[in-house]
Amino acid sequence: MSVYSLYVMLEEMFGPQGWWPAETPFEVMVGAVLTQQTRWENVERAIGCLKARGLLSPAALSNADDGTIRECIRCTGFYNQKTKRLKALAKFVVDVGEQRLYAMSGEQLRNMLLGVEGVGYETADSIVLYAAEKPVFVIDAYTRRMLSCMGVRGTYHELQRLFEANLPRDVELYKEFHALIVAFGKQWCNKKRCGECPIPSWPKPELKVEGEHP
Repeated sequence: MSVYSLYVMLEEMFGPQGWWPAETPFEVMVGAVLTQQTRWENVERAIGCLKARGLLSPAALSNADDGTIRECIRCTGFYNQKTKRLKALAKFVVDVGEQRLYAMSGEQLRNMLLGVEGVGYETADSIVLYAAEKPVFVIDAYTRRMLSCMGVRGTYHELQRLFEANLPRDVELYKEFHALIVAFGKQWCNKKRCGECPIPSWPKPELKVEGEHP
C-alpha cells in the first residue's frame, strides 16, 4: 500500500471531511491551541464562548482579562496554561500582523510560530496548513498510532517527510488526508474498538521512513 492508496482507501471509508471548521484564520489558530489534549467537542464549546464575548480577534484576545478567558476555555482542560498560550499567540499575531504572517513562506511562518510559548510542531503545522494554507503535512497522535499499527515508525519529521515526499504539494489534499486520518482514529483508536481495527486486513504497506531532514 502506497501513501496515496492509503488516502484513497480512507476517502472511500469516510467520505469528504471539509476540515478545519472555522470562520477565520485566527479562529483556526485558537482552535489549534485549545485542541491540545482534549476532544474537539470541548474546543467548539470554548470557541463559541470566546466568540460570544467578542474575543476571537488577535487584539481582543491579547488584551482580554485572564479570568474571562479561563471561564470560556475551562472545558478544554489545562485552562491556566492554555490561557497563557492563547494570549502569547494573540500578541504574536498583533505584533507581526496577520496579513504579513499569511504572506510568509510556510517554513518561515513555522519557524516563527515555534518561538511562541506553547506552540510545538503539531500546533505550528496545523496553523501553517489550515490558517495560512501552506502545504505542510500535520503529524498528530492519530497519525502516529495508525502508522505504528501498520509497522511504520519514526520521528515527527521522518513521518512528515514520508507523506510530503509521496504526495503532490497540495494544500487541500493535505487538509483532507489529515482529516481522514483523524476520522479513522476517532472510530477505531480506542479501547472498545481497537480489537475490531481493520488495519491487520489491509495490504502490506510499501511505506519507507527516511532519515530526518536537517
